[in-house]
Amino acid sequence: MRLLLLFFISFNLFASDILTSYRVKGTIDIEKQLDMELSKEEYWKEYLADKDTTFGYIEAYNNVLACDKSKSALDFYSVDQNKSFKFKKTYSAFTGKFKGDKIKEGDLRTPIGIYQIVQKLSKETNLDPFYGPLAFVTSYPNVYDTYRGKNGSGIWIHGLPAADRDEFTRGCIAINNSSIECLGNNIDISKTLLIINDSAIKTDVSKEILTSILAQLYAWRYAWIYDDIDSYLSFYSSDFVRFDGMDIEKFKSYKTRIFKKAEKKSIIFNDINVLPYPNSANIYQITFQEFYRSESFQFSGEKTLVVEFDKNRKIRILTEK
Repeated sequence: MRLLLLFFISFNLFASDILTSYRVKGTIDIEKQLDMELSKEEYWKEYLADKDTTFGYIEAYNNVLACDKSKSALDFYSVDQNKSFKFKKTYSAFTGKFKGDKIKEGDLRTPIGIYQIVQKLSKETNLDPFYGPLAFVTSYPNVYDTYRGKNGSGIWIHGLPAADRDEFTRGCIAINNSSIECLGNNIDISKTLLIINDSAIKTDVSKEILTSILAQLYAWRYAWIYDDIDSYLSFYSSDFVRFDGMDIEKFKSYKTRIFKKAEKKSIIFNDINVLPYPNSANIYQITFQEFYRSESFQFSGEKTLVVEFDKNRKIRILTEK
């Protein structure tokens, strides 16, 4: 009861501050206060309290395919009516001939990482019968793959040929034809995420860490909106390289020029996803839909950040696109 009373007192004081700001300064100062509130861990701790964090914080996807290469298994999870990811089925899977992470074209390894499914192929799209009745094209190489200098392409989830089967693939994930057809009938590829690891996929991700990362994501956004260049750049690692090869020093110069324009900006994030990166202790992938508007530039589309969550509980952006 006492905690509830303190909450209402705190809320009423905050509401009173908003009303005063609106009375004196209009809506601009209110927006700034609300943007600041979104950068506080208190908000995100309460928000995440009843959220499912089986694989991390996920807004944009209803299905997760989790591939454990060590067990030759592809697990299918789907969101239930309570918005929790529930295990549905395990499919036996063939993966690359050689163990370890894919590094380059032709190494016969299945990559380790987090991928989207970007296309569905079938006989109607002239799919080669070698790949069975269906194939799902993945987004390999992703932003983090490119950052680390990995290359290659054509990583799919697909079926099997009628004959001449090997017990391995050239890097893809292959499952029985009845299984790939079952998946084809039960997933929306735009709402399905693929996670691949050499061992079990991490589950029950720490809400404490997710709270900190989400609060810092919005602190980064706050610095961006209000042209605080020093605070903004403090979120970037000294090892940062943008997707197009721009290193940290060139990026700092570029952003400093942009911030000096001091343009009023609107920046909105939707469909946020924060997931621990497979086979790493402290790397997280953050994706979201960004809606950016200023006097001189507009952007609407997906944004990806790969961050290191360091020993001081600070995110450091390694790469972005």
